[in-house]
Amino acid sequence: MKKIFLSLAALALIASVYSCRETTKENAEETAESIQADAENAMEEAGDAIDNAAEATEDAIQEAGDAVEQAAEDTKEAVKEATDGQ
Repeated sequence: MKKIFLSLAALALIASVYSCRETTKENAEETAESIQADAENAMEEAGDAIDNAAEATEDAIQEAGDAVEQAAEDTKEAVKEATDGQ
């Protein structure tokens, strides 16, 4: 009876170790898939951030150009007023 009990205990221990290996393998696969999905999402977000930065830069350059044009116009008006239209 003692031998049967020890044999069943050993068999249960082996089964639990084997079961953990399968779970570990499945967990590793799920983790790898999760990491891949996270990397893809990060790449998309980085691309969006680059697009947004490019648009913001374009807008800033346009505004700077408009400011330069306005400053030139203001300077022209100031010179005209200072010389009394001469």
